[in-house]
Amino acid sequence: MDAEVSDRSAFFTDVIAMAPMAVGGNLPYRRLCREYGADLTCSEMVLADKLVKGGEGPLLRSHPSEETFGAQLCGKHADTLAEAARIAVERGARFIDLNFGCPIDLVVQRGAGSALLKKPRKLAELVVAVREAVPVPLSVKIRTGYSEDRQNASEVAPLAEAAGADAIVLHGRTRQQRYKRSANWQIVADVASSLRIPVIGNGDLLTPWDLERRRAETSVRSFLVARGCLIKPWIFRELRDGAPWFPTVAERWAVMRRYLDFALEHFGDDDKGRQRAQRFLLWHLGFWHRWRPYTEDDFRAHLPESLIQRRDDAPPRGDDDPEAALLASADEADHARIWRRLLDRDYPGA
Repeated sequence: MDAEVSDRSAFFTDVIAMAPMAVGGNLPYRRLCREYGADLTCSEMVLADKLVKGGEGPLLRSHPSEETFGAQLCGKHADTLAEAARIAVERGARFIDLNFGCPIDLVVQRGAGSALLKKPRKLAELVVAVREAVPVPLSVKIRTGYSEDRQNASEVAPLAEAAGADAIVLHGRTRQQRYKRSANWQIVADVASSLRIPVIGNGDLLTPWDLERRRAETSVRSFLVARGCLIKPWIFRELRDGAPWFPTVAERWAVMRRYLDFALEHFGDDDKGRQRAQRFLLWHLGFWHRWRPYTEDDFRAHLPESLIQRRDDAPPRGDDDPEAALLASADEADHARIWRRLLDRDYPGA
């Protein structure tokens, strides 16, 4: 491995990254996660053909605090992906992530995303094209396979490495699974042990004990966090420190207000900007209300499943505080109340 390739792979070594996510990967939320310690942030998925034709540009915007911001691209044509990568780098992307794991029907039916897991050689050709087009670090996102009876990550990953990938991001589920059932970390471990480049493990990270477990059971040293950071953006601090943070009710309100401040700065603190901020904040409340102060005993009691697979609609135990119950509510009417109180700064600790 030459020095340049080694440096690019080092970019993805020993990192805890925020996953590219539709809606949830909006700039204000990335900024919040970065503040809590996310090593890498990335755009929402950018469709390469639309970017080349002049669209998708807003998805490539980043904040100055995102010093290691990357662009995730999705497409099936080598020349288009290569040109999209050049555009993304010109607009400030520090790395490129190629999405060959997207399970969305519309994307798959067009032969992109995880559809390319069925065509490993074609996938490798796309990696070669992007590698030749841009000098920045290049990661390749895949799943364990397209379906349960065709889990071929052990074939796809070496081809991507040989084609010029500097890291493999491996989600421990098939396309058929979507996001259901626990991630298969045994396949992640097997792939990681077979490659020279870093494997960034993805799937079911919610607590510091999840990370401790995966580090103990695999050689993986870089990780991607998706739903876990939507539930609690401070997960990056927890994973880095190896200890949970149990924020008070007032501290949770402060986290939400911090996000709102970032959103209003980004979208504008006028009627139009507030409307956009409201849509995003209400969407995030659909995840934030799921936070529970899980302990290591909870973690161990739920093994071998991760606590992220648990659905707990009850308010945090031992806490009859109506404010805590409000923050734990899945009711959209309660979410609307939270929005209004955040806007009015009418909450504990304000």
